[in-house]
Amino acid sequence: MTDDQGWADVGFNGCQDIPTPHIDRIAQEGVRFVEAYVTFPVCGPSRAGFLTGRYQDRFGFTTNPSIDPCNPEAGLPLEEETIAQVLQKADYRSAIIGKWHMGTHPLFHPLERGFDYFFGFLSGGHNYYPHDLYLNDITQVTKKWEWYRTKLIENRQPINTHEYLTDELSNAAVRFIKKQSDDGQHFMLYLAYNAPHTPLQATEEYLARFPDIKDEKRKTYAAMVSAVDDGVGWILQTLVDQGIDENTLIVFLSDNGGASNNASQNTPLRGFKSDLFEGGIRVPLAMRWKGVIPAGQHFNKPVSSLDIMATIVAQNEIPIAPERPLDGVDLIPFLTKKKDGDPHDYLFWRKWEQDAMAVRKDHLKLVSNWNQEGGLPFLFDVVSDISENKQLAGDNQQDLDDLMSHWNDWNAQLKDRVFPTLGADVWWTEAQR
Repeated sequence: MTDDQGWADVGFNGCQDIPTPHIDRIAQEGVRFVEAYVTFPVCGPSRAGFLTGRYQDRFGFTTNPSIDPCNPEAGLPLEEETIAQVLQKADYRSAIIGKWHMGTHPLFHPLERGFDYFFGFLSGGHNYYPHDLYLNDITQVTKKWEWYRTKLIENRQPINTHEYLTDELSNAAVRFIKKQSDDGQHFMLYLAYNAPHTPLQATEEYLARFPDIKDEKRKTYAAMVSAVDDGVGWILQTLVDQGIDENTLIVFLSDNGGASNNASQNTPLRGFKSDLFEGGIRVPLAMRWKGVIPAGQHFNKPVSSLDIMATIVAQNEIPIAPERPLDGVDLIPFLTKKKDGDPHDYLFWRKWEQDAMAVRKDHLKLVSNWNQEGGLPFLFDVVSDISENKQLAGDNQQDLDDLMSHWNDWNAQLKDRVFPTLGADVWWTEAQR
């Protein structure tokens, strides 16, 4: 999973100026999802949905939580099961490498949420150069955003690192894969890159690959994406070297659309990260499972990041607690042509803080930002009008009413925010003094 990567910034979606040959292999040797969505246009809630297989608003994860190691509420609620906790039931060993962002209180630590190994950082962003990482841990932070300068954590211990952060994460992933394979152990690896999230930082080695990109911001962004692609290549080769290439399901996606401040491109989609237009929630998504998923597919039906957990659970026939049913569906029957039609009747989105919503059914999508633009709903045909430029005429009132009715039914099942938000919270150390 990448962070804030634009929909158009992978080769399999047509990118011209940033080669991504290794990422593209996942799509070429498996399936490219043309209409793939995440559940929220910002990283924290999107990842909470991905990790649980459930709409995150079902448990009040409506925004990025406060980075507060003293707050036992600011994180992924303990009653929710992560994909790692579920896979424990099938004797999987699980790791998260990279960005956590599911809470910084000790209760929310990855090792308390089903993961057997953690290498990364607890907050939602980080500096990339090792010399910038001088704080031992979050308890030493004295001002907002200073958590970007904390040392990486291996399991529970801060460690000194020496490489560019993306390379550190890729190498840690390779080490984990090798160890599990050598041990004959089933494993799940959640490699949560923070690239190409700001700050825009890249090494000269990666920058040198893009002499023809004159815009310095775009050039650095390209270098950051290229570093991720290298890491994906190392991982793919490791699977071959370990003899498990054909027995491993691989998924690639971004946590939300490209951000307006990192030189990403969502073209031809409208909007950016934080928007409920396509540019905020439609993401590059590819999946490969050799021998099971026929190669070279372009799947043109709407799918969700929620489907990743549902697909994995279905292959292992793991029972899910009835009080926490999954919102995703198993995609394998659709990819092997055992099932036809749309995996989802409806897909829903809610931005509770901003009083905004969206819902999609088939080719239609309704978007409403009630606190903006007069609160008027937009109705689009996002198949024929991928850029959401042409509002459908008033004779579609029945479709609009149907979409809104189903969204209201879904919304009635949700919770309001259950923790302080990063954007509005008083910095926690001020309260401690």
